[in-house]
Amino acid sequence: MRPLASTRAGVLVLLACLASVGQAVACTDFAAAPSSRWSVADENGVAWLVTPCGERFFSIGVNGLDGGDGRGRTTPPRAYFWKARYPSFADWLTATRVRLVGWGFNTAGAISAPPTEIGLPSIPSLALGQSAAFHWADPFAPEVAERVRRKAEELVAPYRGQPRRIGYFTDNEVGWWGGALFTFYGKQPASNHTKQEWVALLRSRYRGRWSELVADFVPPEGVTSWDELAAKAGAPTRLRPGGSGIQAVRAFTARVASRYYETVHAALWEADPDALIFGDRLPIYYDPVAVRAMAPYVDAIATNYNPDAGDGWIARYFFDGLRRLAPGKPVLVSEWFFAARENRTGNLNNGHLMTVATQAERARGAAAAARRLAAEPNVVGLHWFQYYDHPLGGRPVDGEDYDFGLVDVDDRPYAEVTEELAEANAALPGEHERARPRLRGGSGADAPVAVPFATVDPDDATLSDWPKDAAWIPGLSAPEGEVPFGDLYWSWSAAGLAVAMIAMDYYDPALLAFDGEFPVDEALHLDLGLDAGGGPRRFVLSVVPPRVFEKRAAPAFEPRLAAAGDAGERAAVPGARLRYFGSDQPRYVVEAVIPWTALAVEQPPSAGAPLSAALAVTAFHRARWMSLGGRAPDELLAGPRSWRAVSLAAPPSAPPSAPSMVPSALTSRSAPAR
Repeated sequence: MRPLASTRAGVLVLLACLASVGQAVACTDFAAAPSSRWSVADENGVAWLVTPCGERFFSIGVNGLDGGDGRGRTTPPRAYFWKARYPSFADWLTATRVRLVGWGFNTAGAISAPPTEIGLPSIPSLALGQSAAFHWADPFAPEVAERVRRKAEELVAPYRGQPRRIGYFTDNEVGWWGGALFTFYGKQPASNHTKQEWVALLRSRYRGRWSELVADFVPPEGVTSWDELAAKAGAPTRLRPGGSGIQAVRAFTARVASRYYETVHAALWEADPDALIFGDRLPIYYDPVAVRAMAPYVDAIATNYNPDAGDGWIARYFFDGLRRLAPGKPVLVSEWFFAARENRTGNLNNGHLMTVATQAERARGAAAAARRLAAEPNVVGLHWFQYYDHPLGGRPVDGEDYDFGLVDVDDRPYAEVTEELAEANAALPGEHERARPRLRGGSGADAPVAVPFATVDPDDATLSDWPKDAAWIPGLSAPEGEVPFGDLYWSWSAAGLAVAMIAMDYYDPALLAFDGEFPVDEALHLDLGLDAGGGPRRFVLSVVPPRVFEKRAAPAFEPRLAAAGDAGERAAVPGARLRYFGSDQPRYVVEAVIPWTALAVEQPPSAGAPLSAALAVTAFHRARWMSLGGRAPDELLAGPRSWRAVSLAAPPSAPPSAPSMVPSALTSRSAPAR
């Protein structure tokens, strides 16, 4: 990779591209730029983009600066289109640029006009792997690298040499859905080079022993040898419940991802060596094996994201994990958003993406989220999705129908949102300059922990009523080679002990071989050990997928809370309340209140009362785990004497009222989109 550029100490260029704002900086209109080379740098642990003039730059962008196309799913359509309001596209560009500068934006994100037209630093999205037929074809075919090289040369030609071109997104939301990759290539014919890699990887992992393979996998019917497996096409090889085959699935994901990033990096480095490579815009989720595969071949990691509560909360594990998986690699938030049920376009907000009730709540939540994102030291920018609302009735391509716009389909700005974001945007470079890495504290064994008092409502489908800074549980650790894949929270009240989880994982409904009920031990679950004075008690909070995912708006995962016995038996927890309000995947949010009676405590404890606790989260198919203190879940839960000592914090003298915003759901996409 290219070396990191140094930066000028103390110089901040917020709007380096815009002559219209009249700022006296070296690259006001980029005419004075000595080259088209952008770079990245680190100052005191804080990452920055660096312009071709050597000045640091925090990218505050907007996606969808393309003028729209007037298409919608209704007849006649109500969709954004520049021709409805402006005499020419050039007039639309000028008016839009003036608006954006006034609102504090300085970058054109994905799905935007070229930088020569929009007049802003830009990051084009190339769809390189898609257009070169890399994905879902045969990535290991010998001709693939040359095909990607030729396509890269063609796609970057309009941007090469332009100082406003920051770099490229190679593709959009590839996702690296490991189960889907494994199943798809396992069904290919023997002539497929990637199928050959698939078989070779399995033979190597299982030392050529067929009996060891079938202990972890269920081969296609009638297949009884390696040669037959290689020759078999059209039928899946599936995980066997209780086995450890998921680690082979992860190894194959890493192999394909590494092939992709190495191939596109080589092609882009040859086609435009002055441009930064941002990767494929991770889809609000990342597979750690894919991030590790990516790290050597990108200058910065692009990821889409969405706040985890309507108040703009950003879960801490997400960016902490990227920092650990790819040390020294900055992160660009290439897509983030908020929607409101109250909107002028008539958008229905028809899924699980972040939605609040009113434009006022949307404005407050978005501004808070922007500040929190900028406070992440490895984040070098954040790009809002998108400039205008989706058409009435949804996008023609997939029906996604959201009030994501800074403007509605009639080009009228949402004033509350743009005013709040303008104020926040002006502060973001300063917020970022003050950012410092957050220490999770390893095992956290020496840090005192107090459970805050809070009356939370698990029926309201939001974590906005949680005191999340105080309720966040420090000290979650993963085994060597892994990173925590979620955050845990707790609080207490007269009703009981409340716990909440924000986590990411991927479940493929076609991967596991089972009939009837889903094997609950294969589910994502939180093991919880508690002793409030009535003796140790164990609970399991599981997120169980359905047998079949229906096409509907409501999340299909089912939360289950059970008391666990020493012999592995599970029983209902009388009086418990729980609610799942994450997405269909790959982001999971669940909260529960365990009554004191379930802990053999007749009366609620008083403030200051000691407890002991153990917490551990296990991913689908036992792919990975994290725990309080870093011990394996079974080992941790089996030893109550070593559980963590905690205490109940005193209630505040005047408990603050809960926020009024009530988000309808947490964000996520269940598969690559856009």
